[in-house]
Amino acid sequence: MRKLLIGFMVLLVIAAAAYFRFRRPARPIEVAYAGNRDVTLYDTTAAVREPVTTVNYGDRLDVLRRSQDQAQVRTTNGVVGWIDVSDLLSADVWQRAKELEAKSSGSPIEARGHTHAISNLHIDAGRDAPRIRQLAKTIPVDLLERKVVDAPATPAAGQEASNTSSDAETPPAKKEDWWLVRAHLPDQSTVSGWILGRFVDLDVPAPLPDYASAAGMHIVAWFELNHVADPAGPKPQYLLVGSRGPEGQPCDFTLMRAFTWSPQRQRYETAYVESDLCGKLPVNLMPATSAGGDVTFSFSDSSDDESKTRTYHMHQTIVRRVKEGGSAPVKRKHAHE
Repeated sequence: MRKLLIGFMVLLVIAAAAYFRFRRPARPIEVAYAGNRDVTLYDTTAAVREPVTTVNYGDRLDVLRRSQDQAQVRTTNGVVGWIDVSDLLSADVWQRAKELEAKSSGSPIEARGHTHAISNLHIDAGRDAPRIRQLAKTIPVDLLERKVVDAPATPAAGQEASNTSSDAETPPAKKEDWWLVRAHLPDQSTVSGWILGRFVDLDVPAPLPDYASAAGMHIVAWFELNHVADPAGPKPQYLLVGSRGPEGQPCDFTLMRAFTWSPQRQRYETAYVESDLCGKLPVNLMPATSAGGDVTFSFSDSSDDESKTRTYHMHQTIVRRVKEGGSAPVKRKHAHE
């Protein structure tokens, strides 16, 4: 009887060990988050596979194991499946993305636009920075901050061999514009990250693009200064900042133009021009307290190899730069178009 009891206990221990080994949930090797909308989990990594479930952007996932570019994950509901590693955000990247979103929510908007191609949002400026999320075409974005980074090197045919010589000169790296944006998604949520500038088309109000094109100006940002009365209704008056030449310029903008509305001529006129700047965003605007009221705006400028704050005052259709340390304006010739 005693031997029978001991044998029964041994079998019970073996059964319990087998149960906990095969039925107890596996411990995750790390925690990650879904990095795209409607990410499908599959039952296997094989070419022929079946979908198990779908997770949404930001859903927490326990990573159970990795196999090359695939990861086995478990959802908060206990569903286990395989996912592409590229659709996962590490816990560190997820935390940084939340901090970036909080920072962006309080940043001034320098311009508005939309994606004209499928685009990747990154945690920082640069193609090598971890991707936060992929954006579809025509997603509205607020542009908040600009950075210039080196573009990936793409040597021409034969260039690599010629550069093996110790006397070969390394060509200067090509520069790219990157923008910190806040994207407005179809589900009414927002996500912030860095996007390659050439993937965004600016939604510049008409007829400003025509004025800028005639002046050879690439628009970087624009601002409504105030509104003036017109028989057809109030008309906005604008400040434009931009530059000439390709992307990757060291200054955020080198040109500035203010446009005022003429009710008599029924058109916009150039009220102020400045072309010797090395401006840095943001442009800080103190808006008018009433329709057509005075406006003050300022920004950092380093055109004299020293960073200074430039301040301007707009009264009616006259824009003048304010002297440093006082309110007396600096007169400057203004043009009309």
